[in-house]
Amino acid sequence: MAISVRTWPARLVARPWLLAFVPINAATAGFGVVLPLLILISLHGSWADVAVAATLFNSAVILSSVIWGHLADKLRGRRAFLVLNYGGFALLYLALAHVASLPLLYVIYTAIGVLAPAGTSASNLLILEKFSETERATAFASFQEMSMIGSVVGLVVGYFWTAANDALVSLLVVLAALAAVSAVALWFLIREASHPLSTAHVARHPESLASRLHISSSFRIAIPFFPKRPKVNRASFARFRTWAREEMHHELPLVMAAMFLFNLASNLYNISYIPYLYSIGLGVSAIFLVNVANNFTQVLVYPVSGRLSTRFGPDGLVRWSTYLRGVGYLATAGFTLVVFSRSGDFSANVMLYAVLGGAIAIYTTASSLILFRGIQGRDAGGLLGLNSSLGGLAAVLGAALAGVLAVYGSYRLVFFVSAGALLVSLPLWTAAGVAYYRRKHGIPVVVVPPPVAPERSGRPADPSVTAKPL
Repeated sequence: MAISVRTWPARLVARPWLLAFVPINAATAGFGVVLPLLILISLHGSWADVAVAATLFNSAVILSSVIWGHLADKLRGRRAFLVLNYGGFALLYLALAHVASLPLLYVIYTAIGVLAPAGTSASNLLILEKFSETERATAFASFQEMSMIGSVVGLVVGYFWTAANDALVSLLVVLAALAAVSAVALWFLIREASHPLSTAHVARHPESLASRLHISSSFRIAIPFFPKRPKVNRASFARFRTWAREEMHHELPLVMAAMFLFNLASNLYNISYIPYLYSIGLGVSAIFLVNVANNFTQVLVYPVSGRLSTRFGPDGLVRWSTYLRGVGYLATAGFTLVVFSRSGDFSANVMLYAVLGGAIAIYTTASSLILFRGIQGRDAGGLLGLNSSLGGLAAVLGAALAGVLAVYGSYRLVFFVSAGALLVSLPLWTAAGVAYYRRKHGIPVVVVPPPVAPERSGRPADPSVTAKPL
């Protein structure tokens, strides 16, 4: 039976308290654009400085995800985690409004990365606990729509604010207020569930897993998910090699390798994109509008991504969306070779980034379904933890590579490398689909030794002896 996921909510607002997630997503989406521009404009930093900040942030997110997941299972106070996360964001945004040096910005931005996973696990578990089995599909679809609508609202607020007074620092105060609104609203609107669940339950439902692995339209990364705390020691790499060798008959190693390349390429591209827009002369408000196009397209496309996956299959869609993003990255590299007018630069990037937004909405749903079907009947917690470890490594490497190329390369090289990594992942997705088909239909491959040469055996070789499926 094919696995499907509902991304079109039967009700846009499944419960009134889900509206409380709109302001926080508005705040984080706006902040995602403000932070690099704050480095480039207010603090007179460089593209390399943006990459350093992203490396610290991504590292903090990866490491703290393990801790917050463990605490979510031990303490079970969803409301407290959400208020701590969103209230903490409000205070840190206010602190950034008074920063006058890059080192202090790095410290505060790292602290934001430490807090970021706290609300992610809590919000997913809250929906699992507060909705019945029959309501959960609509609840998660509604939650994702609230998140994406909030991100568009935050970017639109950023556009009008900067178009009116071109003030980035004061915009941080507005974003802090939005984060505080969500913290206060959730404190008064929700109550703790009478039967709390653990993070392991997230992996048992396609909707909850797809929501948990969804690439944030605000942070541009998926917050890592560790149902089991990973054991990191000297034998970790040896265990990984043993697992990969034993699992070569399964599609999961191929899926994880393809997702690693996708995350690496996406982080490298996204970290460099806003500095690139600023370097070609786009104003702050115009950069906000380019990002509005991306997030608004996600709002439109994500609701139909589940139906598309059911109709056409997730394997085909994940390849199509990966290819589309790869072509988009190549097109961005092509922009660096063409001299546009300022309005031409703006129009070209609006259209391109909108297409990339639609592609990521489809990719997120399709890849989550492929991963979900691969972990069925297996150690889901351990496998998801391994996938998150690889995704986190890709996020950190992508940010670090952006920093290296900022010093020794160029925007054009970054976009070419990003496109190359995506295009290399395409045959991995194809091979993973073939491996799944063979596993599903029980078609193992037996490699038969080559026939003995006629002149040595004294008899003709049998042409029917080949490596073929049983």
